Amino acid sequence: MKLFDVYPLFDITPVKAEACTVWDSEGTKYLDLYGGHAVISIGHSHPHYVRKITNQLENIGFYSNSVQNPLQKELADKLAKISGCNDYQLFLCNSGAEANENAIKLASFVTGKKKIVSYKKGFHGRTSAAVAITDNPKIIAPVNETKNAVILPFNDLKETEEELKNKNVAAVIIEGIQGIGGIHVPNKEFLVELKKLTKKYEALLILDEIQSGYGRSGKFFAFQYSDVQPDIITMAKGMGNGFPIGGVLIMTEIEPWYGMLGTTFGGNHLACSAGIAVLEVIENENLIENAEKVGNYLMNKLAEISNEYEIRGKGLMIGLEFKFPIKELRQKLLFDYGIFTGVSGQNILRLLPPLSLTIEEADQFLNAFEEVYNDISTQFAQD
Repeated sequence: MKLFDVYPLFDITPVKAEACTVWDSEGTKYLDLYGGHAVISIGHSHPHYVRKITNQLENIGFYSNSVQNPLQKELADKLAKISGCNDYQLFLCNSGAEANENAIKLASFVTGKKKIVSYKKGFHGRTSAAVAITDNPKIIAPVNETKNAVILPFNDLKETEEELKNKNVAAVIIEGIQGIGGIHVPNKEFLVELKKLTKKYEALLILDEIQSGYGRSGKFFAFQYSDVQPDIITMAKGMGNGFPIGGVLIMTEIEPWYGMLGTTFGGNHLACSAGIAVLEVIENENLIENAEKVGNYLMNKLAEISNEYEIRGKGLMIGLEFKFPIKELRQKLLFDYGIFTGVSGQNILRLLPPLSLTIEEADQFLNAFEEVYNDISTQFAQD
């Protein structure tokens, strides 16, 4: 049977990984500055993480949400402590798209309204409601098209209020930092005013922290650079360090009822063990502080190399926007220097390494990047 061919693939087969390093089937060593779409938060194959999952599997790997699972409460308690989000309830699911689906559904239940406002260059998932509010027509099938999705200009309060004035908006959703859209950080003032507007017009504010959460920005959640308290927070990616898990944080004022939300696999024993291990490593190894320190170091050094590209981001969520297509730059970093990076569109390089990235590893990238960039930018200038 053939695989359904929807992914353009590099001719690389990873077979082993440790911390920020990956080895392929040919024995080639790579520095991972992408973490599989910001998924690897605490580093590949962290020993504490491996032990936690292995020990859990030897006891019980799965049972449904029709029985007690104390690991869910343990995960919720650790998450509240480390994130500072004590005034929330936790619903566990399996992915970022599923987290956003549940957040949208919840907002509609609570408000009795149908419309969801999102923003240009935003990405919220590929499932039905989440893809409808994602700013990429190419991945929206006819069945996903709906008048309930309203996509507005990023950081535009005037347009947002005009839509909210209609009083038919259930929620406004915005990423803590836009990831796939190119590492765009919402203005602090915009988030503050957005919270006021949603409250004024009886809508909910959903912060999509699926890519920007779990310490990646140098705060536990990127929205914490402001004083905003969202009604709902969604998360996934770095939550399980590669094990499929997602979650929705829901303000305590929102009351649940049996059957309101549901999932077969969400919050299973293995997923919770992975999630608990991630939080323990983040706390014990000060990875949020490390993300801020190494991220600032990277951005400062990148600014010293050239002022001909734009640097955006916070912590270890960094985007570099160039005046030329970056395909060759990215491929040279990968195949000539053994460094994985990400991309957004044709001109934006994304850096989303494990939060354990060291200064020495950052320097390895910076040295390679400077050589490749100088070579390609010279060619571009001559052309």
